[in-house]
Amino acid sequence: MKTPYQTEQTRLDGVLVKIQDAIVANQKDLQQAQSNKEDVESGWKDVRIKAGTYGSLFETAMGVRQQQQMLQERELAMNSASHQAEVLGRLKQRPYFARIDIQEPGSDNVEPIYIGLASFSDGVDNFLIYDWRAPISSVYYDANLGPVTYETPDGTQSADLKLKRQFQIEDGKIVTLFDTDETVGDQLLLNALAGESSTKMKSIVTTIQKEQNKIIRNTAADLLFVQGAAGSGKTSAVLQRVAFLLYRYRGRIDAGQVVMFSPNQLFNDYIDQVLPELGEQNMVQMTYYQYASRRLPKLHLETLQERFEAQATGDRKKIIDLKGTSLYFKAMERYAKSLNQAEIRVRPIKFRGEEIISKEQIADIYYSFNANYNLGNRLQATKERLLKMLQGRIGNEMQKPWVEDAVQALSKEEYDSLLGDNPREFKSDDQEFKTLAKLIVTQELAPIVRGVNRNRFININNQFVHFLKTVPNLIDLAANGLSEAAWEKGVKVTIEKMKQGDLSLADMTPFMFLFDQIKGSRGERDIRFVFIDEIQDYTPFQLAFLKFSFPRARFTMLGDLNQAIFTKENAVSLQSELAELFDPTKSEYVQLTQTYRSTQQITDYSKAILTDGAEIDAFERAGELPSVQVVVDNQQMAEATKQQLTANLAANETTAIITKTLAEAETVYELLRDQTDVTVIRTENQRLVPGTIIVPAYLAKGLEFDAVIMWDASAETYHGDDERQLVYTIASRAMHQLTIFAVGELSPLLAAVPQDLYIVEK
Repeated sequence: MKTPYQTEQTRLDGVLVKIQDAIVANQKDLQQAQSNKEDVESGWKDVRIKAGTYGSLFETAMGVRQQQQMLQERELAMNSASHQAEVLGRLKQRPYFARIDIQEPGSDNVEPIYIGLASFSDGVDNFLIYDWRAPISSVYYDANLGPVTYETPDGTQSADLKLKRQFQIEDGKIVTLFDTDETVGDQLLLNALAGESSTKMKSIVTTIQKEQNKIIRNTAADLLFVQGAAGSGKTSAVLQRVAFLLYRYRGRIDAGQVVMFSPNQLFNDYIDQVLPELGEQNMVQMTYYQYASRRLPKLHLETLQERFEAQATGDRKKIIDLKGTSLYFKAMERYAKSLNQAEIRVRPIKFRGEEIISKEQIADIYYSFNANYNLGNRLQATKERLLKMLQGRIGNEMQKPWVEDAVQALSKEEYDSLLGDNPREFKSDDQEFKTLAKLIVTQELAPIVRGVNRNRFININNQFVHFLKTVPNLIDLAANGLSEAAWEKGVKVTIEKMKQGDLSLADMTPFMFLFDQIKGSRGERDIRFVFIDEIQDYTPFQLAFLKFSFPRARFTMLGDLNQAIFTKENAVSLQSELAELFDPTKSEYVQLTQTYRSTQQITDYSKAILTDGAEIDAFERAGELPSVQVVVDNQQMAEATKQQLTANLAANETTAIITKTLAEAETVYELLRDQTDVTVIRTENQRLVPGTIIVPAYLAKGLEFDAVIMWDASAETYHGDDERQLVYTIASRAMHQLTIFAVGELSPLLAAVPQDLYIVEK
């Protein structure tokens, strides 16, 4: 009698044969699709442009349209065959990772269901492998043996779960097989976690935990908020959630309607292989800074480095904090509404150095419409009136001497270019002159017409400054610990920055929101899902603005309030702020306390840095205790670092040396560059590279490394309690090895950690 292992291997062999048959058939489809596409492309040569009569023009247009449709069809067939080739290639490497046996109510049959990265069948409804996102697959992640229920598009289904089996398959052979009542057996999870880190995040489909599966498959919430400890798999789970939603709503949404805001571009680079591994296109990925830069291309916006290294204090910090509140957001809404009555700031319209429509005229037009006009309608009506005025200007301008000079100066090439497709036969010289004069004036006015269409007559810089000066009338500054004099001083700083083309992070979002209010913007309504990572570093104003900017989207927010580097005070009240933005009955809050990234020893050490680290549970994966070494100077620290790098390299562990600032990272690079191969990560737009990297702490968010060396964790570098979250973030990046060096005296934030949680190196 065959053992379960032999039975499963026989079945696997049969499935692999069928996958190979499908690969061969797919290759033929791919070649045929390529050939068909080439035929259509060469068919463009047969399309003749006929322009003699209306009928011949119509015939040409129909021929072009038909050719375009054929090309689109061939490209779709080509893309479909290419996608199928990728899916089959992945299935050949690892066909499936789990099996569940299900018995439907009233049936005597027990049906085995094999679960993999994608579905595969050898006939109609004869599935050899089910996609991990299929409704039936949720039983594997959520249920224990016995009666189970699972959600389908047709409603709740019930069944009896008879078996839950897990596999590790490599090179067509079953390496590990075991039956379990758990979601994922600890051994399988341990094997996955014990692996080495790389510059790319991997899919976690085979090791999704029950609490992560709730995040992935949630389709009811308008807001899904995930609070997760460092290394709890929240980002991985959310990426699987994107893949699930694209599968669940196939045909109704595509990857272009899903946006993910990441902490930095390094992180985008780190996660960019997860969705393609799952057979999906990547969603739109950007940092908040990139989003703002796209909206405000003419301004220099404060970068992550500038924001981190210019930590504000005193009145300046209070002003920055106030500008991030929902109170400030509501004040701007009230201010924008008041612009319906007065105080709109506009620029005059000039043509060839002459003011042709004054600021007063534009403002009079703006306020000439009914009181029930909203800002967007008022702006649109003003644009239409201005464009009519510019159109009426053409006749007057044609009489001016400059136009006659321009006509006389036309070369043969300029003459032909100006007339374009216009008729070349004129009844008289006067008619020819009038035609040319009108074309010249229209051409000269075109940039001004474009500017009016793009709202350039609105002086948004002046308007924003006017808002800032009006804030003392809108907000009780004293209740926020500020005097009017301190606020006015802050306004002057902002004005000086804006004169130089600079805009601080605190002013960036209010600036965009004010312009959107004046334009009557209704947001990007085609976006259906928005994901925001490291939510603890967003202000309530930014969150309210994103809700306004994506009005039809469902939001998934994830973060760790213990890692709030930039918005420590705001992070505490985040949930109450979100309750104002989203209907609490349509909001779900999930907390992940189990951390999988680090060994238990590193997790326990990291927890002890926090004053309230109790809500972090280590996964029982043993490793070495973190090591702490106090040295006399940078040179000795560099020597100790080189020794540790050598040991890490011998253990095949990749290392990140994490500094507090970029200046420190440059110092480390100069000390190590001649003796070892290291790369400094200087900006958020830089790519991650294999090997040892040196990275400032504010760029390490969301990343993980086999080994972490914390550079100069001294009392001089990290002294204030407000840096506790930053120190925790650095320590929690390490998977297997954490080494801490400090010059002179260890930071009090680390000195308070119980001594049995680390070893002291001499």
